[in-house]
Amino acid sequence: MLDLEWVAGNKLPLGEYIASFVEALTTHASGVFELISEGLGAFITSLTHLLMWVPPLVLIVLIAGLAYFLQRSIKLVVFVVLALLLVVNLGYWEASMETLSLVICATIVCLLVGVPIGIAAAHRPWLEASLRPLLDLMQTIPTFVYLIPTLILFGLGVVPGLISTVIFALPAPIRLTTLGIASVPKSLIEAGESFGATRSQLLWKVELPYALPTIMAGVTQCIMLSLSMVVIAALVGADGLGKPVVRALNSVNIADGFEAGLAIVIVAIVLDRLCKQRPAQGQKKPK
Repeated sequence: MLDLEWVAGNKLPLGEYIASFVEALTTHASGVFELISEGLGAFITSLTHLLMWVPPLVLIVLIAGLAYFLQRSIKLVVFVVLALLLVVNLGYWEASMETLSLVICATIVCLLVGVPIGIAAAHRPWLEASLRPLLDLMQTIPTFVYLIPTLILFGLGVVPGLISTVIFALPAPIRLTTLGIASVPKSLIEAGESFGATRSQLLWKVELPYALPTIMAGVTQCIMLSLSMVVIAALVGADGLGKPVVRALNSVNIADGFEAGLAIVIVAIVLDRLCKQRPAQGQKKPK
């Protein structure tokens, strides 16, 4: 029989191993993490200042124009204008721009890392099998668990919030890129090969165009997952709509909490509608 008391009394020091690893990183690679922190912090700050430099009404018009260019929908344009005017009316425009810059930066990092990894995993089954448990861990481990080491490595501010957001949202573009590339019909690949296409030509002219709808679904999921981390990022010093939510939670202020939460929902819906792929000409929209 297995002695449970012996099992409980001989605890594996897994937490101590992780703590020692993080301590070694802070000791021997602090300069690298400071460089990353300064670079990402400067990028987010510059983007935030750019968004705030543009007058709100001008930026609303630009976003509405982008919505029409991408979706060709007057209803969507009207919704975007009214929704963003509501954000201005509630007094959360600057916080919304800070949140938008965080989401944009996190999405860019996720795509730059996730899409190439997804392409490689689609072409190498052993890599996809190796990544699967790691991606499961990234999606299921509680956020506060990896928020602690990121806070230690990158310090207080927006950067640890960004890194934690990237860790949480990165599995979506990797998985959906892998799915999209792997679902390309073999007949298309064989047709490209019969015309003498190289592997890079097959990737850019056959696989990526076919997988684009699935990859865009990964982009949308990445944006939604990033927005779900707004409040968590505010706990480590990130600006944006998460801060008023945390303040409302601490003071049990229902009105402020609801208004800030509504602003987050508006930003999420606008970004989701902008990134949704428009049906091809002559194709009916799904009901």
